[in-house]
Amino acid sequence: MILYLHGFRSSPTSLKARMMADAMASRGLSAAWACPQLPASPREAVDLAMGIARRQLDGADSPRALTVIGSSLGGFYATWLAEQLGCKAVLLNPAVEAARDLATQVGEHRMYHSDAPFAFLPGYVDELAAIHVPRITQPDRYFLVAATGDEVLDWREMRDRYAGCRQRIVQGSDHGLSDFARWMPEVLEFALGDGQVRPQ
Repeated sequence: MILYLHGFRSSPTSLKARMMADAMASRGLSAAWACPQLPASPREAVDLAMGIARRQLDGADSPRALTVIGSSLGGFYATWLAEQLGCKAVLLNPAVEAARDLATQVGEHRMYHSDAPFAFLPGYVDELAAIHVPRITQPDRYFLVAATGDEVLDWREMRDRYAGCRQRIVQGSDHGLSDFARWMPEVLEFALGDGQVRPQ
């Protein structure tokens, strides 16, 4: 089961989210896929994600039956969820210090994929600080994909934050991982296990 969390001002229609949805559908696993539109409020976003995650895990043998995949800010959320639930997490160019980085983004914006208005309020910075994970546990539950060409976040901060975890350091690329098709099989293998990765 996979829960995908998009990044700041992004949506379920982002390239990576659509590629993952298509990959799951091609394997007959659409019922094991969720990718909600996250609210701007971090508290509301993690509440929504937690509710979906708990429904996905209902009846599962282990929390590790669920993998939360998070891109950018979604990676910050995914880390919090993994620590709360004991599930696995894949971090795609994750925000490490989200409260620090997004304090500069308070104000009015537009959504990337719809041009809809998007307001990031000052109180949201405090909400991010409240869900900061000071230290990850059980590093084997985590897989980091970090691009050295990320123009928004520092890949070295990601590498150090997830030291001891499985890591794929991508030379070059960009914040959106525009070459994600190359790395998606490895992400799926970690999330699902090899038996469900290859097309049927």
